[in-house]
Amino acid sequence: QVHLVESGGGLVQPGGSLRLSCAASGSIFSINAMGWYRQAPGKEREFVAIITSSASTKYEDSVKGRFTISRDNAKNTVYLQMNSLKPEDTAVYYCNADGSHLTDAGWARGDYWGQGTQVTVSS
Repeated sequence: QVHLVESGGGLVQPGGSLRLSCAASGSIFSINAMGWYRQAPGKEREFVAIITSSASTKYEDSVKGRFTISRDNAKNTVYLQMNSLKPEDTAVYYCNADGSHLTDAGWARGDYWGQGTQVTVSS
């Protein structure tokens, strides 16, 4: 299987910045798109940003111009630089990867999730 581990969350004041990281490990065969989602208390999980293996990106409208997603393919790691943070950005942020993992029979497709990291924006 493929394991995703996020880091970099924490408490920050409005207008501040944080950088989230997510590293993939395990029996990776391939990693395609990697992305970030978030879930605020009492709300559904929502899309934040995604980056393909060729570095094409897409953002949710409310984070455009403030968040930047990037990746290091050699390290199987995706980053989310978050600037000008607002209280409404407070949520648990989850890393997601689309790819495949090695099996006894060869490989199998998978959709992988991290355990989440808390981001709290408050004064």
